[in-house]
Amino acid sequence: MKPLIYSLFEKMDIKTTDNEIAGEIASDLLEIAAIKLNLAKPYSWSSGWKSPVYCDNRLSLSYPRIRDKIKSHLAVSIRKLFPSVEIIAGVATAGIPQGALVADALSLPFIYVRSKPKGHGMENMIEGYLEEGKKVVVIEDLISTGGSSLKAIEALRQNKAEVLGLMAIFNYGFAVADENFSEAGVQAYSLSNYNEMIKRALSSGYIKDNQVETLKAWRLDPAGWG
Repeated sequence: MKPLIYSLFEKMDIKTTDNEIAGEIASDLLEIAAIKLNLAKPYSWSSGWKSPVYCDNRLSLSYPRIRDKIKSHLAVSIRKLFPSVEIIAGVATAGIPQGALVADALSLPFIYVRSKPKGHGMENMIEGYLEEGKKVVVIEDLISTGGSSLKAIEALRQNKAEVLGLMAIFNYGFAVADENFSEAGVQAYSLSNYNEMIKRALSSGYIKDNQVETLKAWRLDPAGWG
C-alpha cells in the first residue's frame, strides 16, 4: 500500500526540476512563513477564492541563505533546461527581483514585463532592451492559474522574442494552469510544488494526517472550495 501522502495527490503536469531540491525549498519557505497554512481561517485571494494556503515568496529576499539557494537552483536549472537562453525576463512585480538575481548569476541581460503598459512616457509594457529574435526564459515567483505569466509571455512574443520557457519558485499544481501552459505551447518548470510542501508540512508536524484530505480538496477545486 502506498503511503497516505502519495495516495492522495495526483501527478502534476508542470514539471519540478528535482524532487530533493523541491523538498528543501518547500521546507525553507515554510520555515520563514513565506508559505502559511490555516485551515480554520482561510485566506482570501484577490480572485475571490478562499484558500487554506497563502504563498508570498518575496519574503525569501529578506533571508540571504534562502535567497541565494533559490537564485542558484534557478540559474542551474535554466542552464540545464534552456542552454541557448540569451535574456532573462521577470514578471512584474514579484518576478522582477528574482529574475534580476538570476540574470546576474548567469551574466545575462535582464528585462521585465509589466502587467499592463505604463500610462505615461513611452507607455512600455516591456522594460529594458529586447532585440528581435532573442531567446528568453521567463521568471515567475509562483504559478497559480498561469494567467499573469502567460500574459507576459504573449507580450514578449508580440515583440518578436522567442520564449524558451518559464521557471518559477513554487507551483500550486492546478489543472487549469497545466491546461493554460499546454495550450500556449510553453514549457513551465518550478523548483518546488504543492505536493512537496504538504509532505514537508506533514513530516514537520505543521499539519496533521487528518488535514491532508482538506488540502487535497482545495487544490482540486479551489474556486468551489469552502
